Amino acid sequence: MTIGKIQPDFAGSTVVVTGGAQGIGYEIVSYFRDAGAKVAVLDYDAALLDKAWGSVDNVHTAAVDVSDGDAVTAAIDGVVAWAGGVDVVVNNAGIARDAVVWKLTDDQWRSVLDVHVTGTFMVTRAVVPHMRAAGAGRIINVTSCTGMHGNIGQANYAAAKGGIIAFTKTVAKEVARFGITCNAISPNASTAMVAAVPADKLAEMTASVPVGRFADAAEMAPAVGFLASEQAAYVTGVVLPVDGGVSM
Repeated sequence: MTIGKIQPDFAGSTVVVTGGAQGIGYEIVSYFRDAGAKVAVLDYDAALLDKAWGSVDNVHTAAVDVSDGDAVTAAIDGVVAWAGGVDVVVNNAGIARDAVVWKLTDDQWRSVLDVHVTGTFMVTRAVVPHMRAAGAGRIINVTSCTGMHGNIGQANYAAAKGGIIAFTKTVAKEVARFGITCNAISPNASTAMVAAVPADKLAEMTASVPVGRFADAAEMAPAVGFLASEQAAYVTGVVLPVDGGVSM
């Protein structure tokens, strides 16, 4: 069976993507840029960011720690100066610092919560006033099945992703009256984090996926595109699994 492609159109839109220098974030940036949007990419790794997007048309880059509120505000102000506003934000930035709970250090706990939860909050807080002024906007957060079901060795990551789910639903209720939606995706894709998993554990994880494989990172982007589209204007406060059935 051949599945036809639907060409999205985001011409005239400005999209902010955090953690967009690699992995799922990189593919989301590519998706929106190919669909005609101006895309602002925020990432902590300045060298990787410049290598990925430094000389690409219609892409604006800012090296920023998303857990730093002042830095985020300055970065979003820069995006607005560049493009005139913000229509869509994708909070994708994330890290993993795995250890069983009795071995988790303070730094491992805080750093994961800071990037995922605080970062999602900081960026969202910075863009909402611009979306309110425009009377429309799309906020899409990246969470995880781990945030719903937990995973051994990832108490910090699970707490962070679970926090993003709760944050998504709360923000959806707060901003709906301004024409803004807030949703999340729960991906299951082959990324650098997955590549670091030992081969035997990876085989076990792959066998647990009903469709029998991890997705390519690019397969996550169309789901984000749908939630960012006009067709999803009546969709808010949901967590959309894009995981091959893992969360069933």
